[in-house]
Amino acid sequence: MSSLAYLDLSYNQIEGGIPQSFSQLCSLQALLFRNNILSIQLSKLVQTLMSTCPDKNSLETLSLSNNSLSESIPNLKNFSSLKKLDLYDNQLSGTIPENIGHMSSLETIRLGMNALEGVVSESHFSNLSRLIILDLSSTSLALDFNSNWVPPFQLVSIYLGFCKMGPHFPKWLKTQKNYLDLDISNAGISDILPSWFWGILSHDHEIDYIDLSNNRIRGIIPNSRFEFTSSSPPDVNLSWNQLEGSIPSFLSKASSLDLSNNKLSGPIYFLCPKTPNEVSSLYFLDLSSNNLYEKLPNCWTHFENLAILDLSDNSILGKIPTTMGSLSSIQTLKLNNNRFVGGLPSSLKNCTSLIVFEVGENKLSGLIPEWLGVGLPNLAILILRSNHFYGSIPSQLCNMRGIQILDFSMNNISGSIPKCLNNLTNLAQKGSSSLTLTHTYNVTLIGKWEYYEDESSLIWKGIMSKYKSTLGLVKSIHLSSNRLTGEIPSEITDLVGLVSLNLSRNNLTGQITPKIGKLQSLDLLDLSNNQIHGTIPTSLFGISGLGKLDLSNNNLSGKIPMGSQLQTYEPSVFSGNPLLCGIPLEQMCSPEETTPVEQPVVENQDEDNDEFITLGFYVSLGLGFVVGFWGVCGSLIFIRSWRYTYYKFLNCVYDWLYVRVALIGRQRMIDV
Repeated sequence: MSSLAYLDLSYNQIEGGIPQSFSQLCSLQALLFRNNILSIQLSKLVQTLMSTCPDKNSLETLSLSNNSLSESIPNLKNFSSLKKLDLYDNQLSGTIPENIGHMSSLETIRLGMNALEGVVSESHFSNLSRLIILDLSSTSLALDFNSNWVPPFQLVSIYLGFCKMGPHFPKWLKTQKNYLDLDISNAGISDILPSWFWGILSHDHEIDYIDLSNNRIRGIIPNSRFEFTSSSPPDVNLSWNQLEGSIPSFLSKASSLDLSNNKLSGPIYFLCPKTPNEVSSLYFLDLSSNNLYEKLPNCWTHFENLAILDLSDNSILGKIPTTMGSLSSIQTLKLNNNRFVGGLPSSLKNCTSLIVFEVGENKLSGLIPEWLGVGLPNLAILILRSNHFYGSIPSQLCNMRGIQILDFSMNNISGSIPKCLNNLTNLAQKGSSSLTLTHTYNVTLIGKWEYYEDESSLIWKGIMSKYKSTLGLVKSIHLSSNRLTGEIPSEITDLVGLVSLNLSRNNLTGQITPKIGKLQSLDLLDLSNNQIHGTIPTSLFGISGLGKLDLSNNNLSGKIPMGSQLQTYEPSVFSGNPLLCGIPLEQMCSPEETTPVEQPVVENQDEDNDEFITLGFYVSLGLGFVVGFWGVCGSLIFIRSWRYTYYKFLNCVYDWLYVRVALIGRQRMIDV
């Protein structure tokens, strides 16, 4: 074992520390313990390695990432031949020792995803001329370099996200001519994007990844002649900054482009390829929350690889282009909060991979297309909220078995609620297998799979909020502020996975079904501003997690059921129902006003039978008569000894009563 040079025990479940026998491995060149459960202090691990061989000159690779190593980084200067130091994703704390800068053989330093803090200065890199990979991301380190500092290295990969680098844009990056990956996101930079930044990228080398997101970087992106290489287009993320101006055409050559939450303006014609048969490399495009305007270009036939498209929260005009039906790979399409007009083009039924389709907050009109429930089998979120759609809800929408969120609120939809909504299989199942709504798509150009966590804007308890980390748990039907009529179908209570049901501000009639108690997952139930009559079902008691309830402005009557959480709500929940009485309303009920007794309705309960007199009742009555009558009277008729004994008993009782009454009467006469 003393001559062992390479030891890789990665991706196991090794706990604790390393055995003392490792100290005998004086010829070891590479030790890899990645993705285990090591919980020893890093200093003790190093001490074990050095106890027999103090000058561990042979070790070139020390890879201990994705463990639970603790305490601070010890003095590693005795590992003079070390080329790769990988301690990524542990529980290390404290500062980085300055003498790491004297380990001149180092080529890779990966210390990210730890609780490291303190200042990193030029002295930490004084002799690291061979360094090509630097990862200090997701730490609390502060990088304090002189503005004129010229590093001794030329980095290929730079990962400094969440380090404190601002407020000025780091000038030392100007000296780095060879990097492929750059991440300086969430770095506290509040400065103008320097003109030299894009000039560096124009050098003859491929860029894989650029992330400057979540800073306060200002300025414009120059429309330079620089273009990304077509063989390996990069991922570019400039989101959550303060960039202005129009979007230059060279960015359309990226494979992933995120410019969301900036102040970019102008049309989106930069997307259209210059040649007729060119296929765009974009698989992800997010331009949401900017000031983009004018009409969308009608060149979407070139984007057959596009899986995620988010143009929400802009000022885009006109109709939705028919060529969007050519987006054969699209899974998320968000066009909400713009100024789109017209109807939904029927060509969109060709987007059979759609999972999320949001066009809310526009000026769209027309009938709700039937193909939404026929041609999009994977649809999980459908939001048509706040438009001008009219007509009835087509029954074909009941085929959307995977639907999770259905929002048609604030339109002009009329007719009744389809009874076939109980065919929405996903809503009829409690809970979810995932907290998030995550889907994958294949980036064919580079032969890899990408994961995407969707985000959606929902009106919850009257407030528009964005959901991402818990979106997978939200199961909702929102049909409020329309012109729906008729009764609320009892079949809707089969959707036991519903977390939110909002049917308010319609013209619904009828009564609240006693089966409402089956909806045990409900957190929100809003039936306000309708014409619903009758009493409040006591089965509403069983929904213990019901946090938001609104039954106001209807024609409900009778006593508000007692003995439940209904009394904990504000009076406004029941207001506007003149015939309602009881707590929490001020109007008390008269003694004769009672609420009919109902059994709480729970999931999997058999169909209700309102008739008390049933066939079983008659059968039981007949059996009771036979056993009760003939069991007693029949015995007296057919058994003579029983009959004589019974009659003798009756004569004795009669004589005793006669004598007793006579004595009582005589006693009263004597007293008088």
